[in-house]
Amino acid sequence: MSQQQQEMKRRVAAAALEYLSDGMILGVGTGSTVNALLDQLAPWAGRLKGAVSSSESSTSRLRTLGIPVLDLNEVDSLGLYIDGADESNHRLELIKGGGAALTREKIVAAAASTFVCIADETKLVDRLGRFPLPVEVIPMARALVARELAALGGRPVFRAGVTTDNGNHILDVHDLHIDDPVGLETRINQITGVVTVGLFARRPADVLLLGTATGVRRLEATSRA
Repeated sequence: MSQQQQEMKRRVAAAALEYLSDGMILGVGTGSTVNALLDQLAPWAGRLKGAVSSSESSTSRLRTLGIPVLDLNEVDSLGLYIDGADESNHRLELIKGGGAALTREKIVAAAASTFVCIADETKLVDRLGRFPLPVEVIPMARALVARELAALGGRPVFRAGVTTDNGNHILDVHDLHIDDPVGLETRINQITGVVTVGLFARRPADVLLLGTATGVRRLEATSRA
């Protein structure tokens, strides 16, 4: 990662901190941009009620900062979720799962009142699908699911050597041109053996913060066409 990319991630993470408030339970995602957020979260250690984490790696970092990590089942309301993305379109529909934490990320996003996505400007695209679409699958169903994904026009590739925090496998689906993200999300989720697909279209982001060389660009849900 170049120094310029690191600086863009730092800027966009700092902008996301503006959405925090005292006493809040914060949902925290996974990935390099979220790590830039965690790098700046220490001053909030005594101000947040706690956090709900989407991965073991983020959980470890939150505990190191002294922020209590809560079980989502014990949380009545989650005001804010901050996470990155591998791609976003202008409707704030996302592809996520490059870090293999898509299932827990989708659960926390569904529970949150507001989902703020942080990314660099290269992640904004006109049509989703250039980034391979991650699909978490039950291990015994991997070949079955791969055949079904190929029938949809994709080229599924097993992410060898990766086991999710849930004990499952990842298929990365290449060569998709996703014109109907909501429809495709629904269709893939109905394949037997699929745990989660990394399309966040039925529950897109509410705010997208994009780090650029000159500052932070903000897109909100009201900007969807």
